[in-house]
Amino acid sequence: MTSNITESLNSILRDEREYPVASIFNSIAPRFGEIFRKRYAEVDNSKTTFIPVAETILRENMTKGDKLYVNNINESTNEFTVLGYGRSAKVNLSRQPCSCRKYDLVKLPCAYTMAALHLKHGDEYGTSIYKNPFQIYSKESYLLAYLEPICAAPLESEWSVAREYLEIQVLPPDVDPKHGRRKVKHVKGVLEPSRYKKRNKCSKCKRLGHKGTTCSLNVG
Repeated sequence: MTSNITESLNSILRDEREYPVASIFNSIAPRFGEIFRKRYAEVDNSKTTFIPVAETILRENMTKGDKLYVNNINESTNEFTVLGYGRSAKVNLSRQPCSCRKYDLVKLPCAYTMAALHLKHGDEYGTSIYKNPFQIYSKESYLLAYLEPICAAPLESEWSVAREYLEIQVLPPDVDPKHGRRKVKHVKGVLEPSRYKKRNKCSKCKRLGHKGTTCSLNVG
């Protein structure tokens, strides 16, 4: 099983992962430090309440929500039935879920929730959308995540290690190395699209599966 985070790290640390452990950390520190600095500055300079990606999703859902039909359930102020885009959804604003389950996955109001918020809050609709999403999308939470510096590993001579650990002899794992060139490419996950190998096409009989030099059909 693979993930986007794992593959992203593998792609930018393809060479560094062959280094000794201390060198790996010292290679990672400046690279990730620069990434953290850029992302911190990008969000800090933005004029939005939430991070730009979350703001884009909110605005898109607001536009989609304006095209939906909304109705109260049993005249409740927090329960709504929303129709549109070929389906219906039930929204409960007091518990903040929607039956489409998009809110459960990304923790941002979906188009159906936006339509219910618009009906409930009216003119204050534009500010009410920021009360429902989790605060993980706020600028303050994002900036805190990129606030801590990444320090380089000190020299081995400066390491402070307890004596009992110095006396432990760490042996490599007892494995039987396979013959041939070591595989460095990742193994595709179950959900990753597979690429079929291109089959040869004969230049004489035009059939697949062999070449013209091995064709058994005597074509003049």
